[in-house]
Amino acid sequence: MSDNKKKGYLAEKMANDFLLKKGYNILFTNYQTRYGEIDIIAKKDTYICFIEVKYRRNISKGYPRESVNFKKQEKIKNTAILYIAENNLQNVDFRFDVIEILNNNVTHIKNAFQ
Repeated sequence: MSDNKKKGYLAEKMANDFLLKKGYNILFTNYQTRYGEIDIIAKKDTYICFIEVKYRRNISKGYPRESVNFKKQEKIKNTAILYIAENNLQNVDFRFDVIEILNNNVTHIKNAFQ
């Protein structure tokens, strides 16, 4: 496993643990389609949350959340549409979150984009 993959795996594990402690039910991790991937799909209360996990050691290249640009958001949205259709989800609230891990500090940004 490459160093970057290892870091990504550890960041996603940290995000999963964080969400579980906050009462989220993890429905899926690394959900992949032809459009892209969603790191975590979780349920909390009435919401299905499509969550992108971003990790950086420091802010020399900006905050992790800043790397979830418009192009990445569109990929996540298109992937979410397929998930919703495949699972026949109706009358459910959805949102797009980002979990930013900066030097092992976790920040959960709810409704990071629409």
